[in-house]
Amino acid sequence: MLQLLKNSLYVFLGACSFGILSTIVKIAYNEGFVLHEVMAGQYGFGWTIMLILMLIFSRHKVSFKQFMRLAGVGACTCLTGYFYYLSLQSLPASIAVVLLFQFTWIGVVIETIVTRKRPSRATLWSVIILLVGTILAGGVIGGSDLHLDLAGVLFGLGSALMMALFIFFSGRVETEIPLLTRSFLVTTGSLLLLLIMFTPQKVFTVSLDDGLWLYGLVLGIFGAVLPVLLFALGAPKINSGLASILSAGEFPVAVTASVIVLHEQVTWLQWFGIVVILYGIAYPQIQEYKDSKIINVMN
Repeated sequence: MLQLLKNSLYVFLGACSFGILSTIVKIAYNEGFVLHEVMAGQYGFGWTIMLILMLIFSRHKVSFKQFMRLAGVGACTCLTGYFYYLSLQSLPASIAVVLLFQFTWIGVVIETIVTRKRPSRATLWSVIILLVGTILAGGVIGGSDLHLDLAGVLFGLGSALMMALFIFFSGRVETEIPLLTRSFLVTTGSLLLLLIMFTPQKVFTVSLDDGLWLYGLVLGIFGAVLPVLLFALGAPKINSGLASILSAGEFPVAVTASVIVLHEQVTWLQWFGIVVILYGIAYPQIQEYKDSKIINVMN
């Protein structure tokens, strides 16, 4: 039980680090930086940090097949951010984030299809609680005149699918490779896909002047280093359905950061939604603890 809680904490903290990104990106946008500049800074700094860590602490040879598999995991993280940022261009932020957080049930569905095992009752209830909390915290209820652009909705759901795939593959792909080497290859995959999407010329001509280096450094640490490392630590040792549920921790952090840093207004209903999300995250762990106590008593 203690080992499960420790690995669950790694995944939860990895998700929380993702939650800081939206606030940093909003500040960068307000400073006049655009999508490709922000993403280039994030993955450029993230890749550099991971390279340094790997060269110092973990030099491990991998095959081309292993590299491609881990690069594919990294591509999922890159596409998560890319699709989410695109959805924000045509949808209200409250709707875009609710669409992103559909990864909670998508992750459970992927786990069910692959393992051919029905999710536990605790998992199903947790997903329901998380969806309710996400709708409340996203400010959808009580919102006015929501105009839903079809392309924006599809991009939002695309970001959810990519996030669910990242969580799933983080726990299954080449888990025997040392942590730092594995995480470096995942980050390399993100950077390579970024170069393909925006072209090397566009990425390499990004100037780090005017403060972009600072945003890139923070985004790199919290968006390309810490979450990749923490998911690599915890996700292989828990099932991907539980990992998807724990990853909902990103939402409360995102809302709290926007209030503290951006001074955004959050209603009492949204705060209640955040409490509901936190309960939904803890619910499987609570049930696991109760079940273990019952088993101990019976024995």
